[in-house]
Amino acid sequence: WKKLYLAHHWPVTVCKMTTNDCHDPPKYWTIHGLWPDKAEECNRTWHFNVTEIKDLMSDMRHYWPDVLHSSLNRTQFWKHEWDKHGTCAATLEVLNSQKKYFGKALELYQHVDLNSCLLKAGIKPSSSYYEMTAIKEALTRFYGVTPKIQCLPPEEGEKAQTIGQIEFCFTKELQLRNCTAPKGGSNPMQAHLKLGTEELSVCNDTLPTYYPSEVQ
Repeated sequence: WKKLYLAHHWPVTVCKMTTNDCHDPPKYWTIHGLWPDKAEECNRTWHFNVTEIKDLMSDMRHYWPDVLHSSLNRTQFWKHEWDKHGTCAATLEVLNSQKKYFGKALELYQHVDLNSCLLKAGIKPSSSYYEMTAIKEALTRFYGVTPKIQCLPPEEGEKAQTIGQIEFCFTKELQLRNCTAPKGGSNPMQAHLKLGTEELSVCNDTLPTYYPSEVQ
């Protein structure tokens, strides 16, 4: 693999996507995962062990919660992320254990500090619409790189898409880089994130964009 995606999702949108037991989703962007761009499930014998991240637990619950399942004792989401992505990221020395992988993802999340960047740019959850290009420009100006932004397409009869996920890309040296693939290059693995029946896909630059403050 060539780059890592640090995916943040907007809990309110995630809760909108599928039947679930979301209760009172966090009103801040949380971690979805840290994903190498090409590989999946690299080492099926390397089983997730929650005791290895016990020191990170309060941060994990706060910044990397299982939004769809409110029980605090659930660790399935982290297990899934480790099995599918962590075992692949572990080819890098700085990510080669569960503690390093989850700890480094938390560190990158704090470093990116997406929540305060959006607030500084005046972009906050609202019942009015945003222009996708304005959101993109604000992020690019702030970070100097272009992130990848994913939305829920408009439901029938609606005209607006709903912002759901923002991914930042990092080199193997963990430096921010552009997410955009060179023209013609595509990345089938990350094209769609399926949650329930709804799907996130790359946002449409021309559609009005909804950044919801609560689950409708």
